[in-house]
Amino acid sequence: SCLTALPISEQTGRLSHLVSVLLEMTELQTIQRTDSVSLSALIEEVICDLTQIADEKRVTLNQEAGEAVLTGSDSLLYRAVYNLVENAIKYNRPNGSVTVGVQVEHGVAIVRVTDTGIGIRPENWETIFEPFVRVDKSRSRAMGGAGLGLALVRDIANQHGGNVKVVRSSSQGSEIRLTLPLFQSPKPGHSQ
Repeated sequence: SCLTALPISEQTGRLSHLVSVLLEMTELQTIQRTDSVSLSALIEEVICDLTQIADEKRVTLNQEAGEAVLTGSDSLLYRAVYNLVENAIKYNRPNGSVTVGVQVEHGVAIVRVTDTGIGIRPENWETIFEPFVRVDKSRSRAMGGAGLGLALVRDIANQHGGNVKVVRSSSQGSEIRLTLPLFQSPKPGHSQ
């Protein structure tokens, strides 16, 4: 395997990306969560920002109707939805699709990211949200990244009093739900 070692420049690039993601995860603890966030506008922004990447993979991005406005960090929630949609694009099929929508149930906003991708094995439904876990190391390595994208989503969800989980997955695709309370109480030790 040493014969296929990465060029130094690529190793350095991956390391600097890893450092920036770790710093981002550290910032989660201190960042203000007092923005009024329109999830439909945020989803629209994510889709616009990822359209070029989706086009290169021949994946169609769709936004379902629905709206929820909550109090939180606009930048962190953007990062969470971005990472979920980017992941759904990466592990999709040519001519596949990713659909993102939001709905409100019992005072909770649910962001649904549905794809036509390769699926996630049931035993990996929890582990994909752990830091540095790569379900398919060769595939993940080829696609880049530090193995922290979905772990960051879970941390952001937790910081907002919510969670993220796989609710359905097969060889026909997956659905991941990011659940966020519309109103959250300040966490102890954090100034709002």
